[in-house]
Amino acid sequence: MFFVRTASASDLAKVSALLAETWHATYDALYGVDKVNEITARWHSVPALKAKLERKDSEFVVADNGRELAGMGYVAMSKDRPKVAFLHQLYVLPRYQRQGIGRDMFAELETCFPDANAMLLEVDPRNDAAVAFYYAHGFAKIGEAQHTADNISCVPLDVYEKPLGG
Repeated sequence: MFFVRTASASDLAKVSALLAETWHATYDALYGVDKVNEITARWHSVPALKAKLERKDSEFVVADNGRELAGMGYVAMSKDRPKVAFLHQLYVLPRYQRQGIGRDMFAELETCFPDANAMLLEVDPRNDAAVAFYYAHGFAKIGEAQHTADNISCVPLDVYEKPLGG
C-alpha cells in the first residue's frame, strides 16, 4: 500500500530516478532517447528537484510504501495568475500505473491551495494515458501552448483547466 506524503530532500535521488524511468517509458517514442536523456538531466536532476522542494508556494508529494517510491507530484501557484495553481508534474512508475496512485496524489495536490479557484496543466496531446487521466479527473482542454521553459523540448502542448473550490 502506498501513502501520499510531502517529499523531503532525502527523497530527491529516488524521485530523479523515478522521473527518468517514467519519462523514458512515456516519451522515448515521441521525442527520442537522446532528447529524453537531455530533458531528464536538466529538469529532473537532484538540484532542479531541490529548487522545487524549496519553493514557498508549492507542494511536492510522493507515493511511498516504506520501501520504494511509486509516484511523485508537484503543484505551484502561478506566478502570473493569482488564485491559479499549476500542476507541473504528476508521474507514476509504469509498473504501478492504473492502481489509484496517481488519483491519490492528485486528490492531495488539488486541496493544497484552498484559495485557488482553478488548476492548470499542460500536456503533450500525444500522451494518451495522461490526457485520459486528466479528463477523468475533471479537467477540460482550454487552449494550446508550446513548451518554452528552457528551449529543450519546443513541443506543442494542450492546456487543461479544472475549477477548484477557492
